[in-house]
Amino acid sequence: MKKFLLIPVAIVLVTALIFGGCKPAAEVPEEIRVGLTASQTGPAAGFALGNVFGMQAATDDINSLGGIYVEEYGKKLPVRLIVLNNESNPEKGGILAEDLVLRDKVQFLLNAGPLDFDPPAAVVAERYKVPHMSGPGPYEAWQGVRTSIEPMWEYSYMISFAIATPPAPGDFRADKPGYTMFEVWAGALDEILPQTNKKIALLASADPDGMGWYEGFYPATIEFGCEPYRADEGFGITPGETTDFSPLINEWKAANCEMLWCNTTATFFGTFWRQAHTLGYHPKQVFASRAGLFYTDINAWGGDLPQAICNEMFWHPDLEGCVGIGGTTPKELGERWYEETGLPFHQVMGLCYADAQVLYDAIERAGTLDGEAVLQAIGETDMNTMFRRVVFDEEKFSRIPCFFGQWQKTDKAWVWDNPVVFSQHDFLPATAEIIFPVPYD
Repeated sequence: MKKFLLIPVAIVLVTALIFGGCKPAAEVPEEIRVGLTASQTGPAAGFALGNVFGMQAATDDINSLGGIYVEEYGKKLPVRLIVLNNESNPEKGGILAEDLVLRDKVQFLLNAGPLDFDPPAAVVAERYKVPHMSGPGPYEAWQGVRTSIEPMWEYSYMISFAIATPPAPGDFRADKPGYTMFEVWAGALDEILPQTNKKIALLASADPDGMGWYEGFYPATIEFGCEPYRADEGFGITPGETTDFSPLINEWKAANCEMLWCNTTATFFGTFWRQAHTLGYHPKQVFASRAGLFYTDINAWGGDLPQAICNEMFWHPDLEGCVGIGGTTPKELGERWYEETGLPFHQVMGLCYADAQVLYDAIERAGTLDGEAVLQAIGETDMNTMFRRVVFDEEKFSRIPCFFGQWQKTDKAWVWDNPVVFSQHDFLPATAEIIFPVPYD
């Protein structure tokens, strides 16, 4: 009888041990889900073409090693990159980012740029506390948007370039040349400027990228001894839907602005540049930030319109001292791109590879998929990547070295090459002479 009375007591004790005293093992996920909205169609498609390739290449490289080792589960987990097309619509990008979190259950977010698409994704990242690697975009524009929000975004980090703001004291890049776009621009044009009247026409599309560039750039040109035409009035900041640029062109032509500097989408600039040619506005030197980054974009302008158009350079397959996942080199990444597309290199794919590379490394260092732990690990990053050393500052930004490129006509199958024509870095020296002035014959 006493034995039977002890049975319920034993059941209670065992139950307590199972459900109270012993913590159940964590459920092991089948994969790590990373979400990305990209402009695979529309005016910003030039970004997505190479940027998605870079992020997918990093994902393929980590999966070829078995995935990311997550200590919490004691095993490697494969990464699944889920890409949704935002059709070059920032508002749709925000909606899709939320879909990725709620419907596809992604634990992390990436962004393929340009800057217009970062804020919607950053808002989603904050709302659901999902770590977000954003970019690319100018430091000044990024900080302008980020610091205007209360509270400031904490879940988004960016690897990108600065227009004119130097690295902060104590940064390993401080006091080194070539870490702002303007510094590289000034170096490239040091010998050219005396051959001009130093009058600059500034054109910017009225979006976060264009306006941030305009506000950061024109004061620096004044310090350099140039005259940005009516820049204090915001002259040249133009709505993205503009199709008739003749009022701007005619005024710049009348003022004899011998240099033209722009930050717009590629289709926007293409329309403008065709009209400038028709109206006889022929500046001696032209810089097309954002618009002039990618081969597919400049080639769509038609004819010889890309000839001698200068652009900021972010990444090149010839970069030295860089390493990707599993030892992948920039040259190997460039070869993979050419084999897949048959096109000359896409200069931002290496930067976006680094975005994914840093995220995947942070997950492994955190040893968990917990967002807060991974976010902390991202902030503590100090590593060599597909695009040099990445260290984030207090503003969650890691700046990259800048170079100066120029589109030049060649006898190659793809017609246009974008060689480095000025560099302040020995790990990617210049390979061609700058064409000046722009030929219009």
